[in-house]
Formats: sequence, C-alpha cells, structure tokens
Amino acid sequence: MKKIVTKFGGSSLADAGQFRKVKDILLLDEARQYVIPSAPGRRFKDDDKVTDLLYRCHKQKSAGEDYQDTFDLIAARYMDIAEELGLHVDLGAALDEVNEKIDAGANADYCASRGEYLNGLLLADFMGWRFMDAAEAVKFTADGAFDAETTNTLMAEKLSDGVPTVVPGFYGSYPDGTIKTFSRGGSDITGAIVARAVEASVYENWTDVSGFLMADPRIVPHPREISSITYKELRELSYMGASVLHEDAMFPVHKAGIPTNIRNTNDPSAPGTMIREEFEEDALHSEPYFITGVAGRRGYCIMDIHKSHVSAKLGVVRSVLALFEKHELHIEQIVSGIDCFSLVVSTEAVKPYLFSIMEEIESFCGPDSVKVTDGISLIACVGRRMVFRPGISGRLFATLGENDINIRMISQGPEELNIIVGVDDRDFEKTIRVLYNSFTRKDQPL
Repeated sequence: MKKIVTKFGGSSLADAGQFRKVKDILLLDEARQYVIPSAPGRRFKDDDKVTDLLYRCHKQKSAGEDYQDTFDLIAARYMDIAEELGLHVDLGAALDEVNEKIDAGANADYCASRGEYLNGLLLADFMGWRFMDAAEAVKFTADGAFDAETTNTLMAEKLSDGVPTVVPGFYGSYPDGTIKTFSRGGSDITGAIVARAVEASVYENWTDVSGFLMADPRIVPHPREISSITYKELRELSYMGASVLHEDAMFPVHKAGIPTNIRNTNDPSAPGTMIREEFEEDALHSEPYFITGVAGRRGYCIMDIHKSHVSAKLGVVRSVLALFEKHELHIEQIVSGIDCFSLVVSTEAVKPYLFSIMEEIESFCGPDSVKVTDGISLIACVGRRMVFRPGISGRLFATLGENDINIRMISQGPEELNIIVGVDDRDFEKTIRVLYNSFTRKDQPL
C-alpha cells in the first residue's frame, strides 16, 4: 500500500490561508496519511517567526524581564488562525499551559518546541486527524544524542494502525521526558523519521520553493531548477553551501531507501525536485545538463608545506594531520605533489592556532618552507553525469582562464561526482556565474 509522509515548513503554515492550501494538498491524494508541521513562519517580509518569538520569551524570562507582551503576540497568531478556520480545539488551555511553564522557568528547548506543538494541534483539528506528541516517540539519550533506533521502533509501533496522524516536528524528549529539540530546521528530520518508521513510498517536503536550484539565485539570476538529484549529490551541494533541506534530514530516508520530493505549497502542480539513491541509466542520459549544480563557500586558507621528496618520506603527512586533529580542526581538502602538499582549512577555525601549528610543523617535519594563503573560496561543480563526459576538467580550466579567474587549487573526488576549485575570494561570485553559464549552455560542445 502506498504511503506518503508530508512535512510542511513554516511559510506553508504561516496563516489560515496557508492552512487551507495544506489541507487541499493533503486531500488530493489519499496516500498522504502522515503530516509533520513546522511552527508558523513569516507572513510578510518584516514579520516574526513564532519560533523566534518563543526564544525571545525564554531569553526575557531568564533575564528577569517581562515577557508577556511577546507571548501575547504568539497567542494572537494562533488564535487568529483558529478563529478564521472555525476550529474547536481548546487552544486557550494549551496556550495557558505553555505560558505557565515559561513563567516557571522552562528551558529554551521546551519554549522553542511549543511552536510546532501548538501548530500541530491546530492542523490536527482542521484535518480531523489524530494528534501525536513527538515527545512520545522521538527519543534522545541522556547526553543529548539522537537515539535513531529506539525512535524508529517507537514511531513504527505508534503509527502501525494506519490512522491519519499529525506529528509536530523539531523536538523529542530525553529519557526523563524533558523536551529536547533538534537544531533549527529540525522539522525536516522529524518528517524523515516518520517516513522511515512507516516505510513510506515517498517523503514529501513542502516549502515555499519548487525544489532545488542549480545555483544560488542571489548570485546567478533565475537559475534553472533541478528535476532530479541523488542523495550523494545533495550532500555534496549542501556541504558546499546550498540549502533547502536540513542536512541531517537526509539520513533516515537515505538509510531506508525512501525517495524525497521537494515541493512548493504555493505551486502544488510543480513536480519539484526528486531525490533518490540512484536513477535509471536511461533517465541519467536523458538529463539536459551534465552538472547538477554549482555551490561554494568563502573563508578558507591554503597551507602549502614544501619538503624535498615529501612523497617518498613516511610519516610526514600523518604527523601534520595529527597536529590539526589535536586542535580539533577539520581539513577540507588535501592536495599533494612530489615536493609539496597543501591543506585547505577554515580561516576562522585555524586562526587561533595558526602560529602554534606552524611552529610544530617546523619542529616535527623540518620543512623547507611553510606558506599560508588567506582569502580563498571553494566552489564545487557537482553532477553524477560528469563521469560520462570526457574533458570536464579541461573545459573548467579553459572557461575560468578565458574569464581571467586564477585557480589556486583543484580537486576531483574519487567517484568523479564533483570537481572543487579554490579561487580568490574576490572571484567567488564571478566563478559561480561563469561555471553555471558554461555548463548549462544549450550549445554545450562536450
């Protein structure tokens, strides 16, 4: 039997009009039996997200300030939705309970989680569906780690009867019942958890965009939408700065082999972006572009370590990597040659330890020289179709050279899923535009 789990973001449930859109979407397909709501988001540009208001209440209460005016704004948002939709849920009692617990000193996680909790009560009433408190099934260990297997077992048991259910996103509970939240955007994770537990056919993530874009629209005007993407490609692009879906939300559905469909609540007829483990070979070759997307991040430096015949000396690279590990510093890229190897690291992260590390490298390895170049951006071209096209790296080099962009480093993953280039920060946006335009031209020569 086909089962669809749907998650709706804050913009999709910001007011009564958006609630009506959500209901229409849910009723379009009887397979949509499980829904995960976020807290109400912004209704207009300068509006407040309810979650931000709840955090503000906690901050004000902790500082000994009067938070009631802020809480009244929250209550008004929910009461307006309930009144306009003619709901029957005892919202006043629920709001009073939240207010009392905030006043009694509830922690920040409890306060923030009430946005999803209250919105879940409203949506369950509006749909006539069962409401299930996420704290009953989404579990964390005593030290705050998410307990995936216990959660999956509990969630599967509670939803095994097939009754249409609303499960609020973003939070769960410690073993003692205390509320614990995921990081911001964690409703995506709850949706994926439910999808895995009920063995869904597809996990639909409804938001205010029609899927992923091939590049950042703040850099590339009107970038094309991505119709299909693998979980591996998504992880590569997300890591390099592209964001629509919470990164941790990929893992429960990825592990269970469940496809994810990113959809637009305000344009439900749009197919959105389909994310799968892999795609059929025919579909692979029918895609119009051989890159899936371009993304990048600023704020790196390159440390070049020169030592004659370094590639032939045992333990040199290992010793240098151990220094970074000692300071808990993550290395983004490693590029090596006969007499040199280079490490790419976050400038902000390495800055407090830079001179200490350089001194230790001098002591341990006796290098000929150590050079640090700051102001580097990393930009990745990602695409599962690149492996089928010869000359991609050459095309990339030529394109950037023609546009007077100097490549400071280049790295290609072993699966040939991505090519990462390092350029000067001043060329960051230009590089993304140049690569996007080059690899999405209709007259591609490759």
